[in-house]
Amino acid sequence: MTSTSTPPGLARFNALEEHAALAALHEVCAAPGWSRRLLTARPYATAEALYAASDAAMAELTAGDLEKAMAGHPPIGRPRPGDPVSAREQSGMAGAAAGLRAEMLELNLAYQERFGHVFLICATGRTGEQLRDAVKERLGNTPEREREIVRTELGRINRIRLARLLEADADAGTGAQADAAED
Repeated sequence: MTSTSTPPGLARFNALEEHAALAALHEVCAAPGWSRRLLTARPYATAEALYAASDAAMAELTAGDLEKAMAGHPPIGRPRPGDPVSAREQSGMAGAAAGLRAEMLELNLAYQERFGHVFLICATGRTGEQLRDAVKERLGNTPEREREIVRTELGRINRIRLARLLEADADAGTGAQADAAED
């Protein structure tokens, strides 16, 4: 019976009032189109169904929604003050030497000048050196290729954040609030 029941975190997410669920989804991804698609497809029977819906919504984001999603992410190496989510995701840069941090700042600026948006990568589990090497490599991409890479990276980030949302403590309120308060 347990294998067919909805996991507790997913059941909590499914049961959230619309405004609370929308706020939780916005914490995962700042693209309104993505959030609306996931919201209207509730309830989800499994976490995999939620992740699949996320992937499908990401694939169909408009250019405007993709811009909004990217705008929700701070540059690598400069997480927003008081934002434990981006600090945790970018922890590979936290202990980086001053030289590497300065190089990342220059690379971030070069990337933004070339592509018109923040360098976006799923930074979870990557070292500062790996992040630096990735931005260097991606600077050579065409804008079209880079846009598709960004879409893929956003999808990875969203899956990680959705998993954390579903794992959030039931006593801590909505999943997004629990996630934000965790670090």
